Amino acid sequence: METPGEPAWVALRDEELLALRICDLGVRIEGDLEKRVGELYENLAASGVRLRPDCYLGDEWFSPEGVPAIAIPFYLAHPRLRALELRQMLEVEGGTAEWCQRLLRHEAGHAIDHAYRFSSREDWQSIFGSPDAEYTPETYTPRPYSRSFVRHLPNWYAQAHPDEDFAETFAVWLGSPMEDLREHYRGWKALEKIEYVDTLIRDVADRKPAVRRGRRISEAAKLRSTLERYYAGRRKLYAEDFPDFYDADLRAIFGTGVEGSESASKLMKKNRAALIATIVKWTGQRKYTVSMLVRKLTLRCQKLKLAAAGDSAQLHFELAGYLAALVTNHLYTGRFKRSV
Repeated sequence: METPGEPAWVALRDEELLALRICDLGVRIEGDLEKRVGELYENLAASGVRLRPDCYLGDEWFSPEGVPAIAIPFYLAHPRLRALELRQMLEVEGGTAEWCQRLLRHEAGHAIDHAYRFSSREDWQSIFGSPDAEYTPETYTPRPYSRSFVRHLPNWYAQAHPDEDFAETFAVWLGSPMEDLREHYRGWKALEKIEYVDTLIRDVADRKPAVRRGRRISEAAKLRSTLERYYAGRRKLYAEDFPDFYDADLRAIFGTGVEGSESASKLMKKNRAALIATIVKWTGQRKYTVSMLVRKLTLRCQKLKLAAAGDSAQLHFELAGYLAALVTNHLYTGRFKRSV
């Protein structure tokens, strides 16, 4: 039954909703999401930033290249779409108020760079590096203990590219008073970048942006893809198919076991939720990626008829360590494991 004031698709089952095109959802920035954007604008004003980036609903989080705008994923515009996103991808990026605000501040960094063309300046490049550097955000190799970069989004994202370094530094600068940042980052090279951003923003406080508008790339209102096709593409991106050369590792952990032993697949199913939660927490990898890895290895254990012989606690530790190693390798290289 349709709720008054709600779109008809709210009452659809998932399989029916997935058949709809994104452009036909008619979603807008309103309610809690509108409040989040308002908080960003208030934060920018309080920090002396003149620009108010154009915020619109797109297919993911990004700021269009060269455009002072922020695309926000369309699924954040309605609770029904957030619920679908959770079931399809196992997490909702930006789904909490704090997470959403962190992402908005990051994308605002890109937007203000695009507006004032900061990255074309020699002093910007001497601090952050060349904006023309190869951009490989899915496969960069971070240095977890480096003090040359701020820490804001997961996976040491500031290290992905000079543009991301600036956006992350801007986000940190926007989110905290300078005196707190000087204390927190004391002795870090990253503090020089924060000080630079502080000076840079003050220098342009009274200037009009060089770029004030631009095209809304991948705007939800114009996306003709169905939700089913949209999610199929994202799942393929975040969870690669991998070959069967994990068999030797799985046999080394479990073995064929003895009569009466619990099956390895049953052990993995029983501990699935705890394994996924722990690995996501300590590696920062996407929940969907970890979940798919655990699921595929569980099915492989079942096919190989492996048994969980021996001490269950020891097996759990070995399995968790193995999965964490695979996920960490994927985080750094884009692959779970390389053939030798």
